[in-house]
Amino acid sequence: MADEEAHRQLQAAAVAAEATAQRCLLAGDRAGADTYLRVAEQRYRESWEAAPPGGYGRLVGMLKAAIVRENATEAAAYALSELAFGTESPTAAYALALACLAAGDDTAGGSAAAQMAHGGEAFERTAAALGALARRDEDAYAPALRAVLADFEARDVHLTGVPFADTALVLERLAEARGVAQHPASPLLPGN
Repeated sequence: MADEEAHRQLQAAAVAAEATAQRCLLAGDRAGADTYLRVAEQRYRESWEAAPPGGYGRLVGMLKAAIVRENATEAAAYALSELAFGTESPTAAYALALACLAAGDDTAGGSAAAQMAHGGEAFERTAAALGALARRDEDAYAPALRAVLADFEARDVHLTGVPFADTALVLERLAEARGVAQHPASPLLPGN
């Protein structure tokens, strides 16, 4: 029971740190955002370690924070080691797709993205964007990114401090690493 309570407190701290990082990004404070994203990444990892596996969203959160910071090598390696035992969960597939893409394994990332698409409409939209990035398909990526952004804007999630780093910004960081044409869409991206 103590581990479960520790996990909840750590996850709440991760969510709060990400919300603060989003506010920093919106204010143009990249250094502050990096600080809070580093905290969020660490708290998600500690939350994962404090409670039995199953809440794969904690690994997704950890990876998103690391990708937005543009320093995901260690987080990707950690997630890949934790996901080595495998699961059919769409959320686990999402974590695997992010970890593989962050580690530069586009083939495995594309396969995991296809598996995560079974998690519902929001998962399908993100999976389409991740799959297009894995293929380096700019023509497919642009509309997929717009669909992800439209979904987030419809639910007003960019500005409300949801427990994940902004998905459109994560996608753009992965796109930049692949030389895929930039389509700034997220209000957290510079210039928006």
